Amino acid sequence: MKLLRVGAPGQEKPALLDADGKARDLSSVVDDIAGAALLPEALARIVAIDPSTLPELEAGRIGPCVGGVGKFICIGLNYSDHAAESGLDVPKEPVIFMKATSAICGPNDTVLIPRKSVKTDWEVELGVVIGKGGVYIDETDALEHVAGYCVINDVSEREFQIERSGTWDKGKGCDTFGPIGPWLVTRDEVADPQNLKLWLEVDGHRYQDGSTSTMVFDVQHLVSYVSQFMSLQPGDVISTGTPPGVGMGQKPPVYLKGGEIIELGIEGLGQQRQTVAKA
Repeated sequence: MKLLRVGAPGQEKPALLDADGKARDLSSVVDDIAGAALLPEALARIVAIDPSTLPELEAGRIGPCVGGVGKFICIGLNYSDHAAESGLDVPKEPVIFMKATSAICGPNDTVLIPRKSVKTDWEVELGVVIGKGGVYIDETDALEHVAGYCVINDVSEREFQIERSGTWDKGKGCDTFGPIGPWLVTRDEVADPQNLKLWLEVDGHRYQDGSTSTMVFDVQHLVSYVSQFMSLQPGDVISTGTPPGVGMGQKPPVYLKGGEIIELGIEGLGQQRQTVAKA
């Protein structure tokens, strides 16, 4: 099942994508694709609905596929070849940092380069959306806590992140630095989250072309690991790291200046397309 949110920012309607690729209005069923609507029993009720009985929504802006995100948790250096291009060792344990929820935007919304930025970069990542909450989750049960998966562009400002002192967060949480979607694809439709192709292009040039099979720590481990440090609630999002090919890793480095078109996608989870502009 593919769930999405359609409408202007702050006015998105929850929707279900039918077999013909049409968005069907779920407003009579759930208030939003958020929180309790992502619990297993709530998703089961949606699955049981005949999409043809739901009103068709007019085509329009697609919003982030999850609303009301409580925590936007990111994993750093989770592909060994990306760690190498960053000049850093593969971590012995997952690196966790947080992205501001105010960074979240739609998959095709404009990405804004922050003022005084000189090193704005891109990162295609597999997003994991929590359904059943929990804390101290056992690794063998971890996938039962996953509602589904989505595409994320972990847009990053490298100077803010690395050279401006402090944590990574200040280079990760700028407005529009978290395009999410287009869809939340429920767990039952993703046979193996560790065998998905993911890619990213800037102005038609393919910079990233990888597979989730090369993750250092897999989804099951990450959900369990994160829950050792904080409880996970329905609608929390975990962004699981990026394969090589980021701008910082090019020789010489390549950064966004404004006017570019970023296109990215993950096998079975849809594609994003963003225009880059200056804030």
